[in-house]
Amino acid sequence: MSISENLNHIKASLPNHVTLVAVSKTKPVSDVMEAYQAGQRIFGENKIQEMVEKHEALPKDIEWHMIGHVQRNKVKYMASFVSLIHGVDNFKLLEEINKQAKKNNRVINCLLQIKIAAEDSKFGMSAIEAQKILSSEEFTRLTNIHVTGVMGMATFTNNNDQVKMEFQNLKNIFDSLKSYQTANFSPKIISMGMSGDYPLAISCGSTMVRVGSSIFGARHYYHN
Repeated sequence: MSISENLNHIKASLPNHVTLVAVSKTKPVSDVMEAYQAGQRIFGENKIQEMVEKHEALPKDIEWHMIGHVQRNKVKYMASFVSLIHGVDNFKLLEEINKQAKKNNRVINCLLQIKIAAEDSKFGMSAIEAQKILSSEEFTRLTNIHVTGVMGMATFTNNNDQVKMEFQNLKNIFDSLKSYQTANFSPKIISMGMSGDYPLAISCGSTMVRVGSSIFGARHYYHN
């Protein structure tokens, strides 16, 4: 099937309350444009440089989501346009995003990345670390960021029971953080689920899924 057919097939299967992020990392601009022409407006990238290049080349009504691990020294390159940063895994990164957002006279939306996987390779903070951040006075001073929820990545395994348990854990953590609402924290989004497991993620409470290969086909590496 074509990109547009894949996209329409997936969209038709999603409940109304679930947002689809089309993961366009490593894909050429022409592929993104095909998805755009099929009506998709939210795209996810995991490398800031690649996202900057695509943002410059593509229509300006696209919402760009940064879904990969973020290095603090690169935040400035995307601060003028990024719509949502999924992978915020420490307070210093929040401070840097706030600083760069202020320079661009913006408020940048962020998700706290919670570590739910058993693998060491996955980034993220614990539920306790998230609670400490959200209840701290320092956090309330970050007026140019808005934390709108949480993100998590399940263990890469064929064991569906384990994945389900991890997704349910993230939903429980999200629910537990609701009591920490402040001016810059209003939890609405649970970003979990990718091409291989998004139906399971939705059944566990996901409100945002990150789907790449099921839309664009197998990954290939993007060059200018």
